[in-house]
Amino acid sequence: MSIFRRLFGGPAEPGANGAPASDIADDGNGVTASREGGAHASADASAPDTATVRRIVSQLEAMPPDRARYLAAASYVLARVANSDLVISPEETAFMERTLVEESAIGEAEAVLVVEAAKQQARLFGSTEDYLVTREFRQISGPDQRLRLLRACFLAAAADNSISSAESATLNQIASELDVDAAALSALRSEFGDRLSVVQAMRAARAGTSTDRDPTGG
Repeated sequence: MSIFRRLFGGPAEPGANGAPASDIADDGNGVTASREGGAHASADASAPDTATVRRIVSQLEAMPPDRARYLAAASYVLARVANSDLVISPEETAFMERTLVEESAIGEAEAVLVVEAAKQQARLFGSTEDYLVTREFRQISGPDQRLRLLRACFLAAAADNSISSAESATLNQIASELDVDAAALSALRSEFGDRLSVVQAMRAARAGTSTDRDPTGG
């Protein structure tokens, strides 16, 4: 199965010329060509790996380099949002591991290694690597894949049933760095509105006020 085929949309691993496989068309004679043109593919192929991506890729030595690079960058971005409140919960970790197993060709043991590597990199180098790795993912992915990664980030943040203010701010930043438009971000925030901690706090406050009232009106 292609990496993150269902969650990130379409085959995620880049083709031989650096373009995403979903952008490669077969002419029926075994010859492939990029649907978006060679310039885009060339730019993607020349984008340098960050040190963080290289460290995570080292856990995926059996995988083709382009696929490993894509998976490493996506995994780090997920870990980035989970770590934005400085606490990566067991639920968030389990979500990331389960996602890698279900959406990629790797096994559970490899998924654990990749997630642990991504979490470690996010904790140690987040202040300098967050933007660099997210930008790298943007360079090697298509618009639909970026939007689906952002949705996966919302799912990761909400894995423990609450998206903290810090996680919410990071999600906004990731959306900006992935060039996800404001309308798409607003739709996601609306979808996960009941998980936002600020919304939960407001509802709890309203419920408490209602409970404190004397039902007889006295």
